[in-house]
Amino acid sequence: MWAQGMQTLVQMIYPPRCLSCGGLVETDFGICSACWPKTPFISGLSCDLCGTPLPGQSDRAEICDECLKTERPWTKGRAALEYKDQGRRLVLGLKHGDRQDIAKPAAKWMARVTRDLVQEDLIIVPIPLHLHRHLARRYNQSALLAEALAEELDLDWCPDALQRPKPTPSLDGKSREERFETVTGRITVSPDREELLKNRPVLIVDDVMTSGATLAAAAEACLAIGSGQVFVSILARVAKDP
Repeated sequence: MWAQGMQTLVQMIYPPRCLSCGGLVETDFGICSACWPKTPFISGLSCDLCGTPLPGQSDRAEICDECLKTERPWTKGRAALEYKDQGRRLVLGLKHGDRQDIAKPAAKWMARVTRDLVQEDLIIVPIPLHLHRHLARRYNQSALLAEALAEELDLDWCPDALQRPKPTPSLDGKSREERFETVTGRITVSPDREELLKNRPVLIVDDVMTSGATLAAAAEACLAIGSGQVFVSILARVAKDP
């Protein structure tokens, strides 16, 4: 009774706010009725490798044009949102706005589309930040998502399985080819985590996928030390307009 009373008091002082616009909502970590239609959740048919939404329906796995042209080193991939409208706003809030509160509800959305990838002994690992960027930002948004997703799916996770020994410049504004050139070989498995990943299926988590260059570098690093199959789960997919 005491705990329930305290919770009621806290909600009176700090009422639940919409994750996107800050308006009042009924429960914590909710999205208001005005923002919900503008939040581009991915449902229905989507690419089996990157999660981008596809038109129509199908009773088999389908691959988008971009993934048909670009070899992916991972086996399957899922995305919860399209990177536009409120989806973009939420990702930028988590990534650059110190909105760490977005991670847990975002992980629930990711779990909804990723659950079919779960298999025995699967381990979740986040895309790493270089130390300097991590210190500047104070947290790794991909690690926050990975931890929350592991909790949702009841899986093991390791925050430092992957590393970036050398800093890489921002990929913003770079072409597809430049993105791959920039990150190829820049992500490795931490030497003291190799045994943890060997012969074990790995689920790599990131906040946004554009070209897939960063995810490819991470997947190749896992496979290079003898991991099992690699899968990816991302919060938001940058998709071309149909």
